[in-house]
Amino acid sequence: MYSCGLPICLIGQSIRRRGALLTLFVCLMAGCDLPGKPKPAHPYMPPQKEMSFSVLFQENCIGCHGADGKLGPAPPLDDRLFLSLVPDTELQRVISEGRAGTLMPAFAASQGGHLTDAQIKVLALGIRKEWGPTESAPIGAPPYLASQTKTNSAAPGNKEEGLKVFTRACAGCHGNHGQGGRHGAINDPNFLALISDQALRRYVITGRPDLGMPDYAGTMGRPEDFQPLSAENITDIVALLASWRTEAVNVKRN
Repeated sequence: MYSCGLPICLIGQSIRRRGALLTLFVCLMAGCDLPGKPKPAHPYMPPQKEMSFSVLFQENCIGCHGADGKLGPAPPLDDRLFLSLVPDTELQRVISEGRAGTLMPAFAASQGGHLTDAQIKVLALGIRKEWGPTESAPIGAPPYLASQTKTNSAAPGNKEEGLKVFTRACAGCHGNHGQGGRHGAINDPNFLALISDQALRRYVITGRPDLGMPDYAGTMGRPEDFQPLSAENITDIVALLASWRTEAVNVKRN
């Protein structure tokens, strides 16, 4: 069917175009933004220019460390004891370089990640500001890094002594040989394969406050005569756990 010499379909298309133009004109006259145009209050931010701690933490950290810095699969960052012990340089180094052999990736662009050095500094300082303590570390607390101990930092620890300390401090929850008890197994090849010796040391010192695991001085689930763990005790426990990891690897190879 034809009207005025034009097909009906063409007339309909023309009307629709005019309607769209009229709608656009009305929006412009009313002060509306063009579709897809960024609003002045929300300008485009190049990723490498983002310097907001909350944004950087949400985009890079919450998947492992939890939205509030706790209750994630990775160690909690909402941990005052940890933040009172870990040096700023170490915190920034771990964010930059990650932990080899674990699920903690390197975030620095120079290490294959996508964050600038300035953004990494914002994250490290923001974590400390958000969850850090106002007081210093407890007197006598074991050092976060084994290299900070006053004894020979190269000493790997004694796994036999570590088993004695483990029996006193850990077996009540995790079983005599870490096989699991009231709480989860530690002598688990999958767990040990995904965690570094430094992360093990951190757990023994700080516990998991978000999960109710006591720190080096906590008494929950421990004997009545329990005494806080020393730096040497913790080094020995880590040696024991590392030996369990090695044993698991050797069993798998054989």
